[in-house]
Amino acid sequence: MYELNHAIEIAEDIIGDRFGISTSQWKRYRYDIRSLKDLKEHEIVDSAYAQILKYARHPDLRTTGSEKGEYFKICLQDHVILRTIDNHPELKLLSFMVYVVTHELLHVVRFARFVQSFYASENERIKEEALVHRLTHELLRHLKLPGMHETLNFFSEKVQVETFKGGGIQR
Repeated sequence: MYELNHAIEIAEDIIGDRFGISTSQWKRYRYDIRSLKDLKEHEIVDSAYAQILKYARHPDLRTTGSEKGEYFKICLQDHVILRTIDNHPELKLLSFMVYVVTHELLHVVRFARFVQSFYASENERIKEEALVHRLTHELLRHLKLPGMHETLNFFSEKVQVETFKGGGIQR
């Protein structure tokens, strides 16, 4: 859990600096990051590091009829992440998690700012994925974190296009 919390903190700081999002402004971006133990069965996939789902409202959030309640849930697929780390000893868990969380938070920021539609066409999704992949590399390339160079190399060789499935984005 330490790695996840630390990865979220690093990712929010880096993205906040790049896009001018203060700590208090992050609350406007309605999102949640959950690991495998907190996911429902339909939120678990075996072919992705993370999956972004868009819900009408957070199940714990009480809203009035005039309030927007939709939010994005980043569903981390721990079993896929740990399998990758086990199969690639050059990768470090924290730097890998920073990459995954940064990448997914970039999507959330772009969706929330209406820069990119969550319900994009396949062609638009391919373009969006390439752009977010490039932005993630740009934001993390100078980060002094053990294993970050290896993580960036790993993702450079494995560009994966996200697809929308079950009302969410799956990576």
